[in-house]
Amino acid sequence: MEKISITASFTVFSSAEELPENIKNLMRQAVVARANAYAPYSRFRVGVALELDNGVIVQGNNQENAAYPSGLCAERVAVFHAGAVYPGATIVRMAISAASDDKVVDSPIPPCGSCRQAIAEYELKQEHPIEIYFMGQEGNVLKADSLKSLLPLVFDRNFL
Repeated sequence: MEKISITASFTVFSSAEELPENIKNLMRQAVVARANAYAPYSRFRVGVALELDNGVIVQGNNQENAAYPSGLCAERVAVFHAGAVYPGATIVRMAISAASDDKVVDSPIPPCGSCRQAIAEYELKQEHPIEIYFMGQEGNVLKADSLKSLLPLVFDRNFL
């Protein structure tokens, strides 16, 4: 038997104000997208802004449904929209911001498992890592250099 250890490293910014100017702008756009989320059931709003290599910014937000599995998370809304409308573009980075209608979210909120898998598919497809910045409404912002930091043992087409 052998035991392995897998570690991940993140860059921590004490607030969105500490981000480089281009990332601060991307995060502001994620916050705008968050405000437009359709979240009448969870009252938990998530906004995403993706920066593509062609300079286009694509936004997404969570879209809920009374039949819960029929809703879609903000990250997948943005990634799938980018893939559909800009199929040849590379996703360079994404900013994610989450907030609750009922309490202050002051911890960084990473993508859920389904979103991590979808982002992983695009990293593999484009053969380029996606920087991921994530935060709550306030507080620290975490940066992962690649989805592999969040999902190190990714299941991808190489297993099929």
